[in-house]
Amino acid sequence: MNKYSQKASRVSLGISHIYVKILIKTLEWATLQIEKGVKMQKALALENLISNGIIQREETSMEKEMAGHHREYFHLGDVMYFAKKACEAVAEDEVTRRFSSEELLSWNLLSRTNANFHCVSWQLTVVWIIGILIRYCLLMPFRICLAFLSILLLISANTVVGQFPNGRVKCWLSNQVQMTCAALGIRCLSGLVQFHNRENRPRKGGICVANHTSPVDVLILASDGCYSLVGQVHGGLLGLIQKSCMQTTQHVLFERSEMKDRHLVRKKIREHIEDKAKLPILIFPEGTCVNNTSVMMFKKGSFEVGGTIHPVAIKYDPRFGDAFWNSTKYSMMTYTFNVMTSWAIVCNVWYLPPMVKEVLKLLCVCWKCSS
Repeated sequence: MNKYSQKASRVSLGISHIYVKILIKTLEWATLQIEKGVKMQKALALENLISNGIIQREETSMEKEMAGHHREYFHLGDVMYFAKKACEAVAEDEVTRRFSSEELLSWNLLSRTNANFHCVSWQLTVVWIIGILIRYCLLMPFRICLAFLSILLLISANTVVGQFPNGRVKCWLSNQVQMTCAALGIRCLSGLVQFHNRENRPRKGGICVANHTSPVDVLILASDGCYSLVGQVHGGLLGLIQKSCMQTTQHVLFERSEMKDRHLVRKKIREHIEDKAKLPILIFPEGTCVNNTSVMMFKKGSFEVGGTIHPVAIKYDPRFGDAFWNSTKYSMMTYTFNVMTSWAIVCNVWYLPPMVKEVLKLLCVCWKCSS
């Protein structure tokens, strides 16, 4: 297992590790307080307070339940049974649940899971209030200042490096700027990232595919390696950042009208990966953000252009904060505020062995034959 990567910043004082250890101890203490408080109050069972499911139901199949009635004819009362099963299926739909925040087994002193836990005991209430003061009055102002500093450094450094002639010096400088600013961006969220199997990191001329949970995914991967991004051209502050990055790195950007032309997108990506001197392209083939409990089916366009595929798996620790961006519920500003006021962003990144299209086909054939 690799140590926590500090590759971009090169220097680590170990503050993040100590901070996370203190959080773990605090959350464990809070869990014990909740258990004791629930036992004393005897108002609700702990499993009801922290229930994972929306509806509790037996795992018996409909066929077995209907066979248990020993009836040969349909009765009008059976309509209610089928209606009940339909409502349960909609409420417990596995796909729909992937687009909502994951429920925690224990409270993390945030208001996401259950805000009533802080009333269990006065000790827990005091810790909860202190946590609010720390997150909103201490951490958030510091993180906002560091975020503005990171953006200012990124724009100014890219502008300066962009004046250099094309060559190894410019490429090395642009890589250092990208990784340093990405590491500072992670520091804005009190982030702690552990990278595994770094010998499999994506290389030039390939395509890096990763599961997608939030915009933070880009910062996390960019802090350990440099990538070319595929995305839409934006305006405003994000557009200014895109223009500054384009001065030093070749990203694949499209206008909104071009994004609908899949053949044009595929052509530009293929032209990019054919140049072995260019950075690997980072793509999120799920096409949307998922709550980090599972992976949705990949869109096939990412794999039709050929080249070497470098799979990457990102797993967040939900105890310290919810990294999932529910774009249908929260705007980018609201999501940024929620992340800025969380305890920390802690995650693990696994670099998987590279694959090519022929190997992928062979694996699919073998899997079908074995099944």
